[in-house]
Amino acid sequence: MTLVGYKRSAIESVEAQRAQLVDLSLRIHANPELAFEEHRASAWLSDYLRANGFQVEQGICDLPTAFRATFGDGRPIIGLLGEYDALPKVGHACGHNLMGASAVGAAVALKQAAVKLGGEIVVLGTPAEESGGGKISMAKKGAFDGLDVALIVHPGTRNSVHARALACIGLGVHFHGRSAHAASRPEAGINALDALILAFNGIGALRQHVRGDARIHGIITHGGDAPNVIPSHTSASFLVRAADDDYLSELQEKVLSCFEGAAKATGARLEYKWGTNKYAALRTNLTLARAFAANLEALGRSVEPYRRPRGVGSTDMGNVSAVVPSIHPSIAIAPRTVLLHSPDFAAAAASEEGQRGLVDAAKAMAMTAVDILASPDLLDRVKDEFLDGDDQAETHGHG
Repeated sequence: MTLVGYKRSAIESVEAQRAQLVDLSLRIHANPELAFEEHRASAWLSDYLRANGFQVEQGICDLPTAFRATFGDGRPIIGLLGEYDALPKVGHACGHNLMGASAVGAAVALKQAAVKLGGEIVVLGTPAEESGGGKISMAKKGAFDGLDVALIVHPGTRNSVHARALACIGLGVHFHGRSAHAASRPEAGINALDALILAFNGIGALRQHVRGDARIHGIITHGGDAPNVIPSHTSASFLVRAADDDYLSELQEKVLSCFEGAAKATGARLEYKWGTNKYAALRTNLTLARAFAANLEALGRSVEPYRRPRGVGSTDMGNVSAVVPSIHPSIAIAPRTVLLHSPDFAAAAASEEGQRGLVDAAKAMAMTAVDILASPDLLDRVKDEFLDGDDQAETHGHG
């Protein structure tokens, strides 16, 4: 069978699965589960793969809702990643119900190519992308080691293959002062709220002197107990982001200095803790992205040329991209006026357009995997780019 024949077979397989994949995505959508609590979604996806001849191991990497499913053997090893966690209050407003379903659909569609061409298909169920960084823990435990490529497709408002995501780390802070009556003996107190506000102002001044693609943002989680009592304890939660991992480390020191300076100025004691999971900047493998774009266009979707986005978030897929050549393209399921993480996008994730995005994502992933299975030269170029580290030739700042 020719390359075109294997791709046609994969497309036909996804079409044959369409009703089951749509049902799977709608069940997950109707039963949203938060980070690390995705027991039903994980089980439904695992059961579907098991019923289609995959060997499934659930609860990998000490994460009860993570799983690994495999079919075939030998090289190359194609990793297809799925997400299925939801957001508080707005459910699947990021469309992760479609991501889990598209990954398993693509995997099943690749069975014939894996048998005929040789190679292994690995589906990794990755919990807690929205909060907790499940892939970060999985990467630390070696879940992605040995993969030749990793593919994941996110629903969005554009058809784009040049994903960009910032490196990110959380910071929790507490200031401890001394209570006193705010009217009769204010001089006896140490105002922990003053310390926190001073730190906020320091960060506001710092923003003028950081790179334009860096982000520092936070909230006060406790500001005191009564207006007539000098606050003895305050707390805040921050996120620090940067376009690359090295600058994030540099920025962490600058941000911490704002809190340390506020503590020294007020006499309050600072207690802080950086997040245990640091989100790495996303490295898009351009060679792999171009192959995916060609397949998506073959399905009738117009892929946008790269435009540097005005604002981006962070994803634990960045940590995967640090250990294996990866792509994180998006497929449009809603107009550009619709915002991710909104009720309107949650509705789109269960709409007919969302279902069309699910099917096209599965097809394009399977077609790109066929390219890798059938073309050792393509895989060599993908790996050369990854090892060279120059994955952002068109998009530096990450794209």
